[in-house]
Amino acid sequence: MMEYSCVQTIECNQGAVRAVRYNVDGNYCLTCGSDKRIKLWNPSKGLYLSTYAGHGNEVLDAASSCDNSQIISCGLDKTVILWDVVKTQPLRRLRGHVGKITSIVFNEESTMAVSGSYDNSVMCWDIKSRQYAPVQVLKEARDCITSVKVTDHEILTSSLDCRIRVYDIRMGSLIEDYVGEPLSSATFTSDGQCILVSCTDSTVKLFDKSSGEMLSEYTGHRIGEYYIESCTDYTDSYVFSGSIDGSIWCWDFIKMQPVNQLVHKQNSVVHSISRSPTEKSILSASGSCIKLWSATEKQSEEQEI
Repeated sequence: MMEYSCVQTIECNQGAVRAVRYNVDGNYCLTCGSDKRIKLWNPSKGLYLSTYAGHGNEVLDAASSCDNSQIISCGLDKTVILWDVVKTQPLRRLRGHVGKITSIVFNEESTMAVSGSYDNSVMCWDIKSRQYAPVQVLKEARDCITSVKVTDHEILTSSLDCRIRVYDIRMGSLIEDYVGEPLSSATFTSDGQCILVSCTDSTVKLFDKSSGEMLSEYTGHRIGEYYIESCTDYTDSYVFSGSIDGSIWCWDFIKMQPVNQLVHKQNSVVHSISRSPTEKSILSASGSCIKLWSATEKQSEEQEI
């Protein structure tokens, strides 16, 4: 049995950390601050690397490109910014949303960026061209977009209109599933076969991506009025969710039973969680700090005897 424990705590010194995100190979991470800045870290060493300043308000999300040469970010200033990682300078500012932008991701080749906003729309931006307007706008949602995720051919969105939507770019189709509660986040499992959603009724639900059937439900944590993220680990063995009780709840993926509560910080809200793409580690954000949690093998009592 694996047991997760804290191996690194980083005080980010950028106000409240709104989001923490691993890069594509899991060696670095980005933190988005209420001080309008993004910071780049080596989380395993607790090493600060760079700061990216240029947003006019709080930064809510960021992502690294596939070759780690660029960063895309968004926030309360309704602006998407493309950054040069080495020069720490903005390359382009993209405007089109009329509400705060909650989520931003690169596609697999980092040729496109996809953003979701409180204006109920999802916008696709061509990063390689000189075009400053979005190349496509998805307007099917009837309430705020809370998260956006992509695969090589799909765009997954969650919305406060109680629906998850999967856009198949190759087929030009849309699959829409009604969950019954407003959604604070949605993400694919590591194998890409299922969708994990955080609901505002303090539940985490697992759906089969192809059929839309609900497979599992995880309960015990509390969300309150906050938008809380959830994810599975690298091997899809555990489900993690933030909570307003200052801890990260961990459930067995199959049995749906809580197996641990990882205490990030008492009397704080753990709202952002990021799964390592390469190993059994997760990052969590609460207040002004982030924590790195890694799995170790826990021996059973029989083995110890």
